[in-house]
Amino acid sequence: MSRTGGQILVDQLELNGAELAFSLPGESFLPLLDALYDSPIRLITSRHEQGAANAAEAYGKLTGTPGICIVTRGPGATQAAVGVHTAMQDSTPMLLLVGHVPRRVQGREAWQELDYGRVFGGLAKAAWQVDSADRIPEHISRAYALALSGRPGPVVLALPEDVLAETSDAADGAPVQVPRAAPRAEDLARLRDLLMSAERPLVVVGEGGWTQGTGDDVLRFCEANELPVACAFRCQDFVDNRSQSYAGVLGVAMDDRLAARLAEADLVLAVGGRLGDVPTRRYTLLEPPNPSATLVHVHPDPRELGFVFEPDLPTVSSLPDFAAALAALAPVEPRWREWTSAARADYEDNLRHEPMEGPVDLGEIMAFLRGRLPEDAIQTCGAGNFTVWAHRFAEFTRFGTQICPRSGSMGYGIAAGVAAKLVHPDRIVVCFTGDGDFSMSSPEFATAVHYGLAIVVLLVNNGMLATIRMHQERLFPGRVIGTDLVNPDFPALARAYGGHAERVERTEEFEGAFERALASGKPSLLELPVDPERISPRIRLSELQARAQ
Repeated sequence: MSRTGGQILVDQLELNGAELAFSLPGESFLPLLDALYDSPIRLITSRHEQGAANAAEAYGKLTGTPGICIVTRGPGATQAAVGVHTAMQDSTPMLLLVGHVPRRVQGREAWQELDYGRVFGGLAKAAWQVDSADRIPEHISRAYALALSGRPGPVVLALPEDVLAETSDAADGAPVQVPRAAPRAEDLARLRDLLMSAERPLVVVGEGGWTQGTGDDVLRFCEANELPVACAFRCQDFVDNRSQSYAGVLGVAMDDRLAARLAEADLVLAVGGRLGDVPTRRYTLLEPPNPSATLVHVHPDPRELGFVFEPDLPTVSSLPDFAAALAALAPVEPRWREWTSAARADYEDNLRHEPMEGPVDLGEIMAFLRGRLPEDAIQTCGAGNFTVWAHRFAEFTRFGTQICPRSGSMGYGIAAGVAAKLVHPDRIVVCFTGDGDFSMSSPEFATAVHYGLAIVVLLVNNGMLATIRMHQERLFPGRVIGTDLVNPDFPALARAYGGHAERVERTEEFEGAFERALASGKPSLLELPVDPERISPRIRLSELQARAQ
Protein backbone atom coordinates (compact mmCIF):
# COMPACT_ATOMS: atom_id res chain seq x y z
CA MET A 1 0.00 0.00 0.00
CA SER A 2 1.30 3.43 -0.92
CA ARG A 3 1.99 5.75 2.02
CA THR A 4 3.55 9.18 2.49
CA GLY A 5 7.00 9.37 3.95
CA GLY A 6 5.48 10.89 7.07
CA GLN A 7 3.13 7.92 7.48
CA ILE A 8 5.93 5.42 6.87
CA LEU A 9 8.03 7.12 9.53
CA VAL A 10 5.24 7.13 12.11
CA ASP A 11 4.54 3.46 11.38
CA GLN A 12 8.19 2.63 12.09
CA LEU A 13 8.04 4.51 15.40
CA GLU A 14 4.93 2.54 16.37
CA LEU A 15 6.63 -0.68 15.33
CA ASN A 16 9.46 0.06 17.75
CA GLY A 17 7.15 0.78 20.67
CA ALA A 18 7.06 4.59 20.71
CA GLU A 19 4.26 5.89 22.91
CA LEU A 20 5.04 9.61 23.22
CA ALA A 21 6.63 12.25 21.01
CA PHE A 22 7.59 15.73 22.22
CA SER A 23 7.46 18.57 19.75
CA LEU A 24 7.01 22.21 18.95
CA PRO A 25 5.15 21.92 15.62
CA GLY A 26 6.66 23.45 12.50
CA GLU A 27 5.62 23.69 8.87
CA SER A 28 8.66 21.72 7.75
CA PHE A 29 7.16 18.39 8.90
CA LEU A 30 3.44 18.77 8.28
CA PRO A 31 3.07 15.30 6.66
CA LEU A 32 4.58 13.77 9.77
CA LEU A 33 2.15 15.69 11.98
CA ASP A 34 -0.73 14.55 9.79
CA ALA A 35 0.36 10.93 10.18
CA LEU A 36 0.39 11.33 13.96
CA TYR A 37 -3.28 12.42 13.86
CA ASP A 38 -4.45 8.80 13.55
CA SER A 39 -1.56 7.26 15.50
CA PRO A 40 -1.67 5.85 19.05
CA ILE A 41 1.56 7.78 19.64
CA ARG A 42 0.62 10.73 21.84
CA LEU A 43 2.00 14.05 20.61
CA ILE A 44 2.98 16.42 23.44
CA THR A 45 3.32 20.07 22.44
CA SER A 46 6.04 21.77 24.45
CA ARG A 47 6.39 25.53 24.70
CA HIS A 48 10.01 25.60 23.51
CA GLU A 49 12.22 23.19 21.60
CA GLN A 50 14.59 23.05 24.57
CA GLY A 51 11.70 21.78 26.69
CA ALA A 52 10.70 19.23 24.06
CA ALA A 53 14.26 17.89 23.81
CA ASN A 54 14.71 17.79 27.60
CA ALA A 55 11.41 15.95 28.01
CA ALA A 56 12.40 13.42 25.33
CA GLU A 57 15.75 12.89 27.05
CA ALA A 58 14.00 12.35 30.39
CA TYR A 59 11.65 9.86 28.70
CA GLY A 60 14.72 7.92 27.54
CA LYS A 61 16.02 7.78 31.12
CA LEU A 62 12.63 6.68 32.46
CA THR A 63 11.96 3.93 29.92
CA GLY A 64 15.33 2.83 28.52
CA THR A 65 13.89 3.36 25.03
CA PRO A 66 14.62 6.31 22.75
CA GLY A 67 12.77 9.50 23.60
CA ILE A 68 11.30 11.06 20.45
CA CYS A 69 11.69 14.79 19.82
CA ILE A 70 10.35 16.37 16.61
CA VAL A 71 11.39 19.92 15.73
CA THR A 72 11.50 22.19 12.74
CA ARG A 73 14.57 23.24 10.76
CA GLY A 74 17.14 25.89 11.68
CA PRO A 75 16.24 27.60 14.98
CA GLY A 76 14.04 24.70 16.03
CA ALA A 77 16.89 22.24 15.71
CA THR A 78 19.53 24.44 17.33
CA GLN A 79 17.23 25.20 20.28
CA ALA A 80 16.79 21.46 20.78
CA ALA A 81 20.56 20.96 20.80
CA VAL A 82 20.78 21.36 24.57
CA GLY A 83 18.69 18.21 25.05
CA VAL A 84 20.82 16.34 22.53
CA HIS A 85 23.95 17.36 24.44
CA THR A 86 22.44 16.08 27.70
CA ALA A 87 21.46 12.80 26.05
CA MET A 88 25.04 12.36 24.84
CA GLN A 89 26.69 13.21 28.17
CA ASP A 90 24.15 11.16 30.13
CA SER A 91 24.19 8.13 27.81
CA THR A 92 20.45 8.35 27.12
CA PRO A 93 18.79 6.89 23.99
CA MET A 94 17.02 9.60 21.99
CA LEU A 95 15.90 10.39 18.44
CA LEU A 96 15.79 14.00 17.26
CA LEU A 97 13.73 14.24 14.06
CA VAL A 98 14.27 17.54 12.23
CA GLY A 99 12.10 18.91 9.43
CA HIS A 100 14.40 20.09 6.65
CA VAL A 101 14.22 22.17 3.48
CA PRO A 102 13.26 20.30 0.26
CA ARG A 103 16.03 18.47 -1.57
CA ARG A 104 15.76 20.65 -4.67
CA VAL A 105 16.85 23.83 -2.81
CA GLN A 106 19.51 22.35 -0.58
CA GLY A 107 23.03 23.71 -0.75
CA ARG A 108 21.92 27.30 -1.49
CA GLU A 109 21.49 28.36 2.14
CA ALA A 110 17.75 28.20 1.75
CA TRP A 111 15.60 29.69 4.48
CA GLN A 112 16.61 28.14 7.82
CA GLU A 113 18.79 25.57 6.05
CA LEU A 114 21.53 23.86 8.05
CA ASP A 115 23.88 20.97 7.41
CA TYR A 116 22.70 18.76 10.26
CA GLY A 117 25.53 16.28 9.93
CA ARG A 118 27.98 19.10 10.63
CA VAL A 119 25.87 20.87 13.27
CA PHE A 120 25.21 17.76 15.34
CA GLY A 121 28.28 15.73 14.42
CA GLY A 122 30.00 16.53 17.71
CA LEU A 123 26.83 16.43 19.82
CA ALA A 124 25.19 13.14 18.86
CA LYS A 125 26.23 9.54 18.24
CA ALA A 126 25.30 10.11 14.59
CA ALA A 127 23.46 12.64 12.42
CA TRP A 128 22.45 12.29 8.78
CA GLN A 129 19.79 13.11 6.20
CA VAL A 130 17.08 10.78 4.90
CA ASP A 131 17.02 11.20 1.11
CA SER A 132 14.14 8.93 0.06
CA ALA A 133 10.78 7.83 1.43
CA ASP A 134 11.61 4.34 0.15
CA ARG A 135 14.46 4.06 2.67
CA ILE A 136 12.75 5.48 5.76
CA PRO A 137 12.26 2.02 7.37
CA GLU A 138 15.96 1.30 6.92
CA HIS A 139 16.99 4.67 8.39
CA ILE A 140 14.68 4.40 11.41
CA SER A 141 15.94 0.88 12.17
CA ARG A 142 19.53 2.07 11.97
CA ALA A 143 18.75 5.09 14.19
CA TYR A 144 17.10 2.93 16.87
CA ALA A 145 19.96 0.43 16.80
CA LEU A 146 22.57 3.18 17.19
CA ALA A 147 20.66 4.95 19.95
CA LEU A 148 20.36 1.73 21.99
CA SER A 149 23.62 -0.12 21.29
CA GLY A 150 26.91 0.11 23.17
CA ARG A 151 26.83 3.37 25.10
CA PRO A 152 23.27 4.62 24.49
CA GLY A 153 22.87 8.12 23.10
CA PRO A 154 21.11 10.51 20.73
CA VAL A 155 20.74 10.14 16.96
CA VAL A 156 19.64 13.02 14.71
CA LEU A 157 17.75 12.53 11.42
CA ALA A 158 17.11 15.39 8.98
CA LEU A 159 13.84 14.89 7.09
CA PRO A 160 13.37 17.04 3.96
CA GLU A 161 9.79 18.26 3.48
CA ASP A 162 9.49 16.60 0.10
CA VAL A 163 10.69 13.24 1.45
CA LEU A 164 7.94 13.35 4.07
CA ALA A 165 5.35 14.27 1.42
CA GLU A 166 6.29 11.79 -1.32
CA THR A 167 4.59 8.41 -1.50
CA SER A 168 6.18 4.98 -1.48
CA ASP A 169 5.26 1.30 -1.38
CA ALA A 170 8.16 0.56 0.98
CA ALA A 171 7.57 -2.32 3.38
CA ASP A 172 7.89 -1.84 7.13
CA GLY A 173 11.09 -2.83 8.85
CA ALA A 174 11.28 -5.16 11.84
CA PRO A 175 11.36 -4.07 15.49
CA VAL A 176 14.96 -3.36 16.45
CA GLN A 177 16.63 -5.85 18.75
CA VAL A 178 20.07 -4.91 20.05
CA PRO A 179 22.45 -7.79 20.79
CA ARG A 180 23.93 -7.90 24.29
CA ALA A 181 27.44 -8.95 25.23
CA ALA A 182 27.92 -11.20 28.26
CA PRO A 183 31.03 -11.20 30.49
CA ARG A 184 33.67 -13.85 29.85
CA ALA A 185 34.13 -16.54 32.48
CA GLU A 186 37.86 -15.77 32.70
CA ASP A 187 37.15 -12.11 33.45
CA LEU A 188 34.80 -13.05 36.28
CA ALA A 189 37.36 -15.48 37.67
CA ARG A 190 40.07 -12.81 37.59
CA LEU A 191 37.77 -10.31 39.25
CA ARG A 192 37.16 -12.76 42.09
CA ASP A 193 40.93 -13.30 42.46
CA LEU A 194 41.50 -9.54 42.59
CA LEU A 195 38.80 -9.20 45.20
CA MET A 196 40.34 -11.92 47.36
CA SER A 197 43.59 -9.95 47.54
CA ALA A 198 42.03 -6.53 48.12
CA GLU A 199 41.89 -4.66 51.42
CA ARG A 200 40.14 -1.41 50.48
CA PRO A 201 37.73 -2.21 47.60
CA LEU A 202 35.06 0.15 46.28
CA VAL A 203 32.30 -0.53 43.75
CA VAL A 204 31.18 2.43 41.62
CA VAL A 205 27.99 2.31 39.53
CA GLY A 206 27.10 4.71 36.75
CA GLU A 207 25.25 5.31 33.51
CA GLY A 208 25.50 3.08 30.47
CA GLY A 209 22.31 0.99 30.27
CA TRP A 210 20.94 0.42 33.79
CA THR A 211 17.77 -1.36 34.95
CA GLN A 212 16.09 -2.09 38.27
CA GLY A 213 17.25 -5.70 38.02
CA THR A 214 20.82 -4.55 37.38
CA GLY A 215 20.79 -2.53 40.58
CA ASP A 216 19.28 -5.40 42.57
CA ASP A 217 21.95 -7.82 41.34
CA VAL A 218 24.85 -5.44 41.98
CA LEU A 219 23.58 -4.76 45.49
CA ARG A 220 23.11 -8.50 46.12
CA PHE A 221 26.78 -9.00 45.19
CA CYS A 222 27.92 -6.07 47.35
CA GLU A 223 25.93 -7.17 50.39
CA ALA A 224 27.07 -10.81 50.09
CA ASN A 225 30.68 -9.61 50.06
CA GLU A 226 30.14 -6.65 52.43
CA LEU A 227 31.48 -4.27 49.80
CA PRO A 228 30.88 -0.52 49.81
CA VAL A 229 29.14 0.82 46.70
CA ALA A 230 29.03 4.46 45.56
CA CYS A 231 26.96 5.99 42.78
CA ALA A 232 28.26 8.32 40.10
CA PHE A 233 26.85 11.83 39.87
CA ARG A 234 23.03 11.85 39.70
CA CYS A 235 22.87 8.06 39.62
CA GLN A 236 21.75 7.77 43.25
CA ASP A 237 18.72 5.69 42.31
CA PHE A 238 20.86 2.92 40.81
CA VAL A 239 20.97 0.99 44.12
CA ASP A 240 18.86 1.09 47.28
CA ASN A 241 20.32 3.84 49.46
CA ARG A 242 19.06 2.09 52.62
CA SER A 243 21.53 -0.78 52.17
CA GLN A 244 24.39 -1.02 54.66
CA SER A 245 26.66 -1.28 51.61
CA TYR A 246 25.62 2.10 50.20
CA ALA A 247 28.32 4.74 50.73
CA GLY A 248 27.00 7.81 48.91
CA VAL A 249 27.32 9.71 45.66
CA LEU A 250 30.46 10.77 43.79
CA GLY A 251 29.17 14.09 42.54
CA VAL A 252 29.28 17.85 42.79
CA ALA A 253 30.03 18.89 46.40
CA MET A 254 30.60 15.23 47.32
CA ASP A 255 31.51 14.31 50.87
CA ASP A 256 35.30 14.65 51.22
CA ARG A 257 35.40 11.35 53.10
CA LEU A 258 33.88 9.48 50.17
CA ALA A 259 36.25 11.22 47.75
CA ALA A 260 39.13 10.06 49.92
CA ARG A 261 37.85 6.48 49.80
CA LEU A 262 37.90 6.50 46.02
CA ALA A 263 41.45 7.90 46.06
CA GLU A 264 42.61 5.36 48.68
CA ALA A 265 40.87 2.27 47.29
CA ASP A 266 43.20 -0.53 46.21
CA LEU A 267 40.49 -2.08 43.98
CA VAL A 268 37.87 -0.08 42.10
CA LEU A 269 35.12 -2.03 40.32
CA ALA A 270 33.34 0.41 38.00
CA VAL A 271 30.12 -1.12 36.71
CA GLY A 272 29.07 1.13 33.85
CA GLY A 273 29.81 4.83 33.94
CA ARG A 274 32.67 6.63 32.31
CA LEU A 275 34.75 7.62 35.36
CA GLY A 276 34.43 11.16 34.09
CA ASP A 277 35.10 14.66 35.31
CA VAL A 278 32.56 14.99 38.15
CA PRO A 279 32.80 11.57 39.90
CA THR A 280 36.61 11.74 39.94
CA ARG A 281 36.97 15.45 40.82
CA ARG A 282 38.36 16.47 37.48
CA TYR A 283 40.13 13.14 36.98
CA THR A 284 42.29 13.48 40.12
CA LEU A 285 40.93 10.73 42.39
CA LEU A 286 42.14 7.77 40.33
CA GLU A 287 45.59 9.17 39.60
CA PRO A 288 48.84 9.10 41.63
CA PRO A 289 49.70 9.22 44.53
CA ASN A 290 47.68 5.98 44.44
CA PRO A 291 49.32 4.21 41.49
CA SER A 292 48.79 0.75 42.99
CA ALA A 293 44.98 0.89 42.68
CA THR A 294 43.59 -1.87 40.47
CA LEU A 295 40.79 -0.73 38.16
CA VAL A 296 38.16 -3.12 36.81
CA HIS A 297 35.95 -1.27 34.34
CA VAL A 298 32.83 -2.86 32.87
CA HIS A 299 31.00 -1.13 30.03
CA PRO A 300 28.80 -2.20 27.11
CA ASP A 301 30.80 -0.05 24.70
CA PRO A 302 34.45 -1.08 24.15
CA ARG A 303 35.31 2.47 23.08
CA GLU A 304 34.73 3.67 26.64
CA LEU A 305 37.26 1.27 28.16
CA GLY A 306 40.58 3.08 28.54
CA PHE A 307 39.13 6.33 27.19
CA VAL A 308 39.78 8.15 30.50
CA PHE A 309 41.65 5.72 32.78
CA GLU A 310 43.44 2.57 31.65
CA PRO A 311 41.76 -0.41 33.36
CA ASP A 312 43.69 -3.41 34.62
CA LEU A 313 40.71 -5.58 33.73
CA PRO A 314 38.55 -4.14 30.94
CA THR A 315 35.31 -6.03 30.42
CA VAL A 316 32.84 -5.51 27.59
CA SER A 317 29.38 -6.56 28.73
CA SER A 318 25.84 -5.34 28.96
CA LEU A 319 25.31 -4.19 32.51
CA PRO A 320 22.29 -6.43 33.22
CA ASP A 321 24.27 -9.51 32.10
CA PHE A 322 27.34 -8.53 34.11
CA ALA A 323 25.31 -7.76 37.21
CA ALA A 324 23.54 -11.12 36.99
CA ALA A 325 26.93 -12.84 36.74
CA LEU A 326 28.17 -10.88 39.78
CA ALA A 327 25.18 -11.96 41.84
CA ALA A 328 25.94 -15.60 41.00
CA LEU A 329 29.59 -15.44 42.14
CA ALA A 330 30.47 -17.27 45.34
CA PRO A 331 31.19 -14.70 48.08
CA VAL A 332 34.71 -14.18 49.39
CA GLU A 333 35.76 -13.64 52.98
CA PRO A 334 35.73 -9.83 53.43
CA ARG A 335 38.82 -8.37 55.09
CA TRP A 336 37.34 -4.90 54.69
CA ARG A 337 34.40 -4.97 57.10
CA GLU A 338 35.60 -1.92 59.02
CA TRP A 339 36.27 -0.06 55.74
CA THR A 340 32.69 -0.71 54.59
CA SER A 341 31.04 0.05 57.91
CA ALA A 342 33.02 3.30 58.19
CA ALA A 343 31.93 4.29 54.67
CA ARG A 344 28.30 3.67 55.61
CA ALA A 345 28.68 5.62 58.85
CA ASP A 346 30.13 8.55 56.91
CA TYR A 347 27.14 8.48 54.55
CA GLU A 348 24.64 8.47 57.42
CA ASP A 349 26.51 11.31 59.11
CA ASN A 350 26.39 13.32 55.87
CA LEU A 351 22.57 13.07 55.89
CA ARG A 352 22.51 15.17 59.05
CA HIS A 353 22.52 18.91 58.58
CA GLU A 354 23.30 21.98 60.61
CA PRO A 355 20.36 24.36 61.10
CA MET A 356 20.19 26.84 58.24
CA GLU A 357 20.06 30.60 58.75
CA GLY A 358 16.76 32.25 58.02
CA PRO A 359 13.16 31.17 58.48
CA VAL A 360 13.27 28.49 55.72
CA ASP A 361 15.60 25.55 56.41
CA LEU A 362 16.11 23.40 53.29
CA GLY A 363 17.73 20.64 55.32
CA GLU A 364 14.59 20.29 57.44
CA ILE A 365 12.42 20.31 54.34
CA MET A 366 14.50 17.55 52.78
CA ALA A 367 14.26 15.53 56.00
CA PHE A 368 10.46 15.86 55.84
CA LEU A 369 10.42 14.73 52.19
CA ARG A 370 12.58 11.69 53.00
CA GLY A 371 9.88 10.52 55.35
CA ARG A 372 6.87 11.69 53.36
CA LEU A 373 7.56 10.62 49.78
CA PRO A 374 6.69 7.05 48.77
CA GLU A 375 9.43 4.85 47.36
CA ASP A 376 8.18 5.27 43.80
CA ALA A 377 8.09 9.09 43.88
CA ILE A 378 10.14 10.64 41.09
CA GLN A 379 12.44 13.58 41.76
CA THR A 380 13.69 15.79 38.94
CA CYS A 381 15.92 18.83 38.92
CA GLY A 382 17.84 21.19 36.69
CA ALA A 383 21.16 22.70 37.71
CA GLY A 384 22.37 25.14 40.33
CA ASN A 385 23.59 25.23 43.93
CA PHE A 386 20.08 24.34 45.14
CA THR A 387 20.69 20.81 43.85
CA VAL A 388 23.28 20.19 46.58
CA TRP A 389 20.42 20.01 49.09
CA ALA A 390 18.28 17.93 46.75
CA HIS A 391 21.07 15.38 46.23
CA ARG A 392 22.82 15.32 49.59
CA PHE A 393 19.67 14.97 51.69
CA ALA A 394 17.51 12.79 49.42
CA GLU A 395 17.40 9.00 49.52
CA PHE A 396 16.34 6.67 46.74
CA THR A 397 15.31 3.05 46.89
CA ARG A 398 14.53 2.10 43.30
CA PHE A 399 15.77 2.84 39.80
CA GLY A 400 14.07 5.51 37.71
CA THR A 401 13.22 7.86 40.56
CA GLN A 402 16.01 10.44 40.11
CA ILE A 403 15.76 12.14 36.71
CA CYS A 404 18.40 14.84 36.51
CA PRO A 405 20.87 16.08 33.86
CA ARG A 406 24.34 14.69 34.51
CA SER A 407 25.43 17.24 31.90
CA GLY A 408 24.59 19.98 34.43
CA SER A 409 22.12 21.66 32.09
CA MET A 410 19.94 24.39 33.57
CA GLY A 411 16.24 24.46 32.68
CA TYR A 412 15.87 20.67 32.61
CA GLY A 413 13.76 19.86 35.66
CA ILE A 414 10.29 21.10 34.69
CA ALA A 415 10.35 19.37 31.29
CA ALA A 416 11.66 16.21 32.96
CA GLY A 417 8.78 16.43 35.43
CA VAL A 418 6.34 16.66 32.51
CA ALA A 419 7.83 13.51 30.98
CA ALA A 420 7.82 11.68 34.32
CA LYS A 421 4.16 12.41 34.98
CA LEU A 422 3.22 11.32 31.46
CA VAL A 423 5.06 8.02 31.85
CA HIS A 424 3.92 7.43 35.46
CA PRO A 425 0.67 9.39 35.96
CA ASP A 426 -0.09 7.69 39.30
CA ARG A 427 3.21 8.61 40.95
CA ILE A 428 4.18 11.75 42.86
CA VAL A 429 6.61 13.84 40.80
CA VAL A 430 8.61 16.52 42.61
CA CYS A 431 10.79 18.95 40.70
CA PHE A 432 13.55 20.89 42.48
CA THR A 433 14.47 24.15 40.82
CA GLY A 434 16.12 27.48 41.58
CA ASP A 435 15.13 31.00 40.62
CA GLY A 436 17.60 31.13 37.73
CA ASP A 437 16.88 27.55 36.68
CA PHE A 438 13.09 28.04 36.70
CA SER A 439 13.35 31.26 34.70
CA MET A 440 14.88 29.24 31.87
CA SER A 441 12.09 26.67 31.82
CA SER A 442 8.92 28.24 33.24
CA PRO A 443 6.97 27.89 29.95
CA GLU A 444 7.03 24.11 30.46
CA PHE A 445 4.95 24.69 33.60
CA ALA A 446 2.30 25.79 31.09
CA THR A 447 2.80 22.46 29.30
CA ALA A 448 2.08 20.68 32.59
CA VAL A 449 -1.11 22.73 32.98
CA HIS A 450 -2.11 22.03 29.37
CA TYR A 451 -1.99 18.26 29.89
CA GLY A 452 -3.20 18.22 33.50
CA LEU A 453 0.09 16.90 34.88
CA ALA A 454 0.10 17.50 38.65
CA ILE A 455 3.82 17.91 39.25
CA VAL A 456 5.00 19.70 42.40
CA VAL A 457 7.73 22.28 41.82
CA LEU A 458 9.88 23.36 44.78
CA LEU A 459 11.51 26.65 43.79
CA VAL A 460 14.49 27.75 45.90
CA ASN A 461 14.79 31.52 45.54
CA ASN A 462 17.95 33.25 46.71
CA GLY A 463 17.90 36.08 44.18
CA MET A 464 21.09 35.12 42.39
CA LEU A 465 22.88 32.69 40.13
CA ALA A 466 24.48 31.18 43.21
CA THR A 467 26.87 28.67 41.64
CA ILE A 468 28.62 31.34 39.58
CA ARG A 469 28.42 33.83 42.45
CA MET A 470 30.19 31.29 44.68
CA HIS A 471 33.06 30.92 42.23
CA GLN A 472 33.27 34.69 41.74
CA GLU A 473 33.59 35.24 45.49
CA ARG A 474 36.26 32.56 45.67
CA LEU A 475 38.37 33.64 42.70
CA PHE A 476 37.59 37.35 42.28
CA PRO A 477 36.51 38.67 45.70
CA GLY A 478 34.80 42.03 45.67
CA ARG A 479 34.30 41.92 41.90
CA VAL A 480 30.83 40.40 41.58
CA ILE A 481 29.16 40.97 38.22
CA GLY A 482 26.22 39.49 36.32
CA THR A 483 24.93 37.11 39.00
CA ASP A 484 22.27 39.16 40.81
CA LEU A 485 18.67 38.46 39.73
CA VAL A 486 15.51 40.56 39.84
CA ASN A 487 12.75 37.98 39.89
CA PRO A 488 9.01 38.02 39.21
CA ASP A 489 6.38 36.97 41.70
CA PHE A 490 6.81 33.27 41.03
CA PRO A 491 3.58 32.07 42.71
CA ALA A 492 1.60 34.70 40.77
CA LEU A 493 3.24 33.52 37.55
CA ALA A 494 2.36 29.89 38.30
CA ARG A 495 -1.24 30.83 39.08
CA ALA A 496 -1.40 32.86 35.86
CA TYR A 497 -0.44 29.70 33.97
CA GLY A 498 -3.35 27.93 35.70
CA GLY A 499 -1.52 26.08 38.47
CA HIS A 500 -1.64 26.04 42.26
CA ALA A 501 1.04 28.09 44.02
CA GLU A 502 2.11 29.27 47.46
CA ARG A 503 5.03 31.09 49.03
CA VAL A 504 6.42 29.22 52.05
CA GLU A 505 7.74 31.83 54.49
CA ARG A 506 8.74 29.50 57.33
CA THR A 507 9.95 25.90 57.58
CA GLU A 508 6.99 24.84 59.70
CA GLU A 509 4.62 25.99 56.95
CA PHE A 510 6.07 23.59 54.38
CA GLU A 511 4.28 20.39 55.37
CA GLY A 512 0.82 21.95 55.08
CA ALA A 513 1.71 23.69 51.81
CA PHE A 514 3.08 20.46 50.34
CA GLU A 515 -0.07 18.52 51.25
CA ARG A 516 -2.26 21.26 49.75
CA ALA A 517 -0.19 21.13 46.57
CA LEU A 518 -0.73 17.38 46.27
CA ALA A 519 -4.43 17.72 47.05
CA SER A 520 -4.94 20.47 44.45
CA GLY A 521 -4.68 18.01 41.58
CA LYS A 522 -2.93 20.74 39.58
CA PRO A 523 0.63 21.49 38.64
CA SER A 524 1.86 23.26 41.77
CA LEU A 525 4.68 25.60 42.71
CA LEU A 526 5.96 26.21 46.23
CA GLU A 527 8.41 29.09 46.43
CA LEU A 528 11.06 28.71 49.13
CA PRO A 529 12.78 32.06 49.79
CA VAL A 530 16.12 31.36 51.44
CA ASP A 531 18.93 33.37 52.97
CA PRO A 532 21.19 34.38 50.05
CA GLU A 533 24.17 34.05 52.40
CA ARG A 534 23.74 30.28 52.58
CA ILE A 535 24.42 29.08 49.05
CA SER A 536 25.08 25.44 49.93
CA PRO A 537 24.83 23.29 53.09
CA ARG A 538 28.46 23.99 53.94
CA ILE A 539 29.20 27.34 52.27
CA ARG A 540 28.29 30.91 53.24
CA LEU A 541 29.15 33.86 51.02
CA SER A 542 30.64 35.83 53.89
CA GLU A 543 32.97 32.91 54.68
CA LEU A 544 34.19 32.88 51.08
CA GLN A 545 34.72 36.64 51.17
CA ALA A 546 36.64 36.46 54.46
CA ARG A 547 38.75 33.56 53.18
CA ALA A 548 39.65 35.50 50.05
CA GLN A 549 40.79 38.48 52.10
